[in-house]
Amino acid sequence: MAAVVSGAAEGLAALPAQPLELKSQFRTREGSYRLLGPESRPRAGPAAAPPGPSPPTAGSGPAAAALGPAALPPVRLSMVRLALPPAEEPGGPAERSRVCFNLGRELYFYGGAGSGGRGSRRSLDLHKPIDKRIYKGTQPTCHDFNQFTAAADTIGLLVGFSAGQVQYLDLVKKDTSKLFNEERLIDKTKVTFVKWLPETERLFLASHASGHLYLYDAEQPCGATAPQYNLLTQGEGFSVFACKSKTPRNPLLKWAVGEGALNEFAFSPDGRSLACVSQDGCLRVFHFDSMLLQGMMKSYFGGLLCVCWSPDGRYVVTGGEDDLVTVWSFAEGRVVARGHGHKSWVNAVAFDPFTGAAQPPELSGGEEDEPPNPLVRRSPAVTYRFGSAGQDTQFCLWDLTEDVLYPRPPLSCARTLTRLGDASIPVPGLPRSLSRSNSLPQPAGTGSARGPPPDVPLALGIGRFATLTLQEHKGPSNAEKEHKRYHSLGNISRSGEKPPGGARSRGRLDTAKVLGTALCPRIHEVPLLEPLICKKIAHERLTVLLFLEDCIVTACQEGLICTWARPGKAVSVLGRGREGFWGGLSSQNGGSPSGTVV
Repeated sequence: MAAVVSGAAEGLAALPAQPLELKSQFRTREGSYRLLGPESRPRAGPAAAPPGPSPPTAGSGPAAAALGPAALPPVRLSMVRLALPPAEEPGGPAERSRVCFNLGRELYFYGGAGSGGRGSRRSLDLHKPIDKRIYKGTQPTCHDFNQFTAAADTIGLLVGFSAGQVQYLDLVKKDTSKLFNEERLIDKTKVTFVKWLPETERLFLASHASGHLYLYDAEQPCGATAPQYNLLTQGEGFSVFACKSKTPRNPLLKWAVGEGALNEFAFSPDGRSLACVSQDGCLRVFHFDSMLLQGMMKSYFGGLLCVCWSPDGRYVVTGGEDDLVTVWSFAEGRVVARGHGHKSWVNAVAFDPFTGAAQPPELSGGEEDEPPNPLVRRSPAVTYRFGSAGQDTQFCLWDLTEDVLYPRPPLSCARTLTRLGDASIPVPGLPRSLSRSNSLPQPAGTGSARGPPPDVPLALGIGRFATLTLQEHKGPSNAEKEHKRYHSLGNISRSGEKPPGGARSRGRLDTAKVLGTALCPRIHEVPLLEPLICKKIAHERLTVLLFLEDCIVTACQEGLICTWARPGKAVSVLGRGREGFWGGLSSQNGGSPSGTVV
């Protein structure tokens, strides 16, 4: 498309409309990450295509003929790695991978392309799917491989659908297939997320847009009638039911969590705790075996869409419709930081387990002879790296450092802190017992600042001082602009929330009542992180973010998968040598098999 400037002098002809350039590399403290594949990518719309064959996108296949990418279920990517005996793969890595990718009504499967001889590290080729399934009358919305049982002779996969069913497939044993909730007697709403229980062969969880979470046994039937339930336990915003039946049948358990859709859930690294995020804007963390609520947090506004755990299980990060990423401490039961970098909803968050490490504090030469300073914390220099991908097509990286996790009070408050007794310390982990405002930290100078002694984990009081330190460089104009931004965002309701005073169902929290408490601190009451990098990398909303040892994988609703090579790393997994992969998916892919119509 071109825009002609009227009255322009001769020689100033049509000026092409330049779309916002997509980034192909970015730099962090450890080096440069670069996009693998073609240097120039196809643009959305009728723009010129890059030289050479360009991968087709979601907008070109029949799955998207009637609906645009925005109307299709979110694109998801699942991956499993198979540990094979070295004898089965001479000269190559003793590992194979499988990838599942949904697009519209289709599922694509990719796998290893052979060892390729000594020195070759080729393991996946996303240009030629090894299998494809096309579904009629429903669309796949989510999927998950069973990493615990994956082997050369069995690769179990769960697939959730928009009509409420859950299917079990085995990519090796083609004739093995089971369908759960086939008649939609258990739940009629779409499946929002499915996940195998950690290190189990048969048990899995499926969440629905109804706000219900079901525990299934892959070896048990579902029954020919609608299940009846007995109440097992209930708490603030949740109830747990057991299926009432004389013989074992699915579902084994039913959880009613919050209000609105249960959008996503994640198990802690040790498999004991389950973090759930819902459309009511709440993060709820349960002890899975005892079915007890361990902690909760409320979004600034709107629903929460994604959740992940830190590799050590100490922190939970969420993203959602408030355009923020929120870091919640599992041990302290409080929000420790928020991140502001996205301009729209945050669709995916993930920790990078390969960047950031716990290091012992370094001591200077004469420090051993100095008396200990009670105001200086001797905490490990822990740094966490996590990423987020959003509706705004931007990819952000965040660093969570010890000055945010263990903030120190400014010197002006030192005398105040030393005069405080233990009785004034707010108890972390009990947010519901805090009052609306008196338990919150007050601005410096009011004489109400409270903080724990150095051997007690810091609570909310110190977080206030850390926020003042982090944001003191902002002038009045910036503060006013930021206040207006969040005030305007708060007036936008895209989550279908009912107005205050309306009828409320289970566990609904009034944002006006919890704002300013430990459940939902105000913006200025916790540190506000700035992204390490924030780059536009797609034309459609980003829906996938995956950190691997040698690369970062992202995918967008357009159906494009991108690999970002880490600094100094030769990509061997999810790629072809150093070329990596940069694939587009549609049924017009020339290398695609005919597929199975289901």
